[in-house]
Amino acid sequence: MLTNSDIEALEDILFAEPWGDEALDFFGFHGVVCASVIGPVSLGAEDIFRLATGADTLPDGKVPEVFAHCLKVLASDMAHALDMGQPLELPEPEDGDPMNALENWCAGFVDTFLENEEAWLDAASEEDVADLMVPMLTLSGLFEDEDFQNVRNDEKLSGRMAEAIPDSLTDLYLLFHAPD
Repeated sequence: MLTNSDIEALEDILFAEPWGDEALDFFGFHGVVCASVIGPVSLGAEDIFRLATGADTLPDGKVPEVFAHCLKVLASDMAHALDMGQPLELPEPEDGDPMNALENWCAGFVDTFLENEEAWLDAASEEDVADLMVPMLTLSGLFEDEDFQNVRNDEKLSGRMAEAIPDSLTDLYLLFHAPD
C-alpha cells in the first residue's frame, strides 16, 4: 500500500520540469497502472513513465526510484486484489473535486488502452471490450462525442457510470486473465 509520503514523492516527479505541464497527477498515474495490470499488455516502468509524464526521454536515462517503487507497489496491490476476487478501489481525493479526480483517473486508463488498443481488441471480443470500456471512455473527458458529454453533464448518469467502473475493471481483468 502506498503511503501519503510515497504519493507526495511520486507527484514531485510527475510535476517536475520539463514535463510537469503534460504529466498526469496521482489519479491519472493510478489509471495508467490499472490499465497495465488489467489489460493484455503488461507495460514496463519506462512505458508507464512515458505515459504518465508525456516525456520522450527518461531523466538520467532511467526511471526514478520513487516512481518505480510506487509503480511496483500499486501494480502488486491491484493484481493481488483482482486475483482474490476483490473489486479495485479507485483513489479518492482527500479534498477537492472527486469527479475531477475520477476524470483524471479515467484519462490515464483510457490513454493506456489507446496506446495498446490493437492488443486489447485482439485478445478478446471487440464488442466485450467496447462495452466494458464505456464508463471509462465516457468519464475520461478525452472525447467530444455528444452522448459522452450529455452523460458527463448529467450528475445522476455520470454517478452511475462511476459506480460501474469497479465491475467493469473486474470483468476486463477476467476477460484477459481468466483461464478459459
